[in-house]
Amino acid sequence: MAALSACHMMFFLAFARKKGLTVTAYEDEAEGVMSPDENGKLFLSIFTLRPRLTTDGEADPAVIAECHALAHDECYIAHSIRGDVRIEPR
Repeated sequence: MAALSACHMMFFLAFARKKGLTVTAYEDEAEGVMSPDENGKLFLSIFTLRPRLTTDGEADPAVIAECHALAHDECYIAHSIRGDVRIEPR
């Protein structure tokens, strides 16, 4: 969970900066759900990231949503896991 959250944050901050956003605070209330696989072994089946951020000045919600989408598309951790990754900005 921590690696996925950090990866998403890293890419989000990079895209936000390119879009001219100054992020002054970023926190994530990440949560995971464990489920049994076909052999009865538990694995993380759902990863939910709930990032909350503060920007310097007013930020367009559409730009923030775009940065989250881009971050998710580029996050190599998200591409390396078999569970469902959900991004629910707050």
